[in-house]
Amino acid sequence: MLTCAIIDDDEINRLTLEHYVSLTPGLELKASLADGIAGLAYLREGHAVDLLFLDIEMPHLNGLELLRLLQDPPAVVITTARNDFAVDAFELQVTDYLVKPFEYGRFSQAVERVRQQPRPSAAPAAGAPHPDAPANADVFVKVNSRMVRINFDDVLYVEALSDYVNIVTAQQKYIVYTTLKALEARLAVFPNFVRVHRSYLLNTQHIESIEDNTANLKGGYYVPIGKSYQESFFKGLSKM
Repeated sequence: MLTCAIIDDDEINRLTLEHYVSLTPGLELKASLADGIAGLAYLREGHAVDLLFLDIEMPHLNGLELLRLLQDPPAVVITTARNDFAVDAFELQVTDYLVKPFEYGRFSQAVERVRQQPRPSAAPAAGAPHPDAPANADVFVKVNSRMVRINFDDVLYVEALSDYVNIVTAQQKYIVYTTLKALEARLAVFPNFVRVHRSYLLNTQHIESIEDNTANLKGGYYVPIGKSYQESFFKGLSKM
C-alpha cells in the first residue's frame, strides 16, 4: 500500500487526481491540499506519505521551491501544465513528470515507477549485496543544459569540485552541478560505490591494487583513501 498526498492549486486538477487515486488499487490518499504553503505545513507537521503528486505553478510557494525546502521528501510525481520545468524537476530527483492534461494510463505508469524504485536506506559496506539494487546502473545527471544518461558501472570514481562533481569513466569526464553528498545519496543503492575520502566516491569494481592507502584503478587512475575512511573501507573489502 502506497500512501499519497496531492498539492495543487487548481480544484479541477485536484478532483481529477483524487479520482485517479480512487481507481488505483494499493494507493491511499491521505491529503489533498490547495497550495504550496499548506502542503509544506502538512509535511513538516510529520504527516509522512510515500508519494507526493505536486503541481509547480502555485501562488506564494511553487512546487519546486517546496521540494527544495524538504529535508527528506517522499517520492514525487510532478503534475503541471508546463513542460519547461522538466530539467529543474529531475535535478531534484523527482520520479516522474506528467504534463496536464494526462490520462489515467499515464498516471498509472507514474505510480508503477514509484512502486519499482528503491526505497531509501543506509549505504551498505563495499561489496555487500544490497536488497534494493536496481537491475541496471543507469542514472540521469544534468550536464550543462542536458540530462545525460550515465551507466555508473562504467564510472571509476567521482570527485568533488566545490559546487560541482567530476564523474570519471575510462573514456570520458562529466562535470555535473551537484554536491558529492547529494550524488552519494542517489548512488546508495549501488553497493560498489563507497565514500573513501571527503572529496571522492570510488567504484570498487575498478580497483586493480591498493598501495600506501591509494586505490589504483584501471586506465592509470588513482584515488586516495582518507584516514577517517580507511577502517570501514578495508573492512568492506574483506567481505568481497
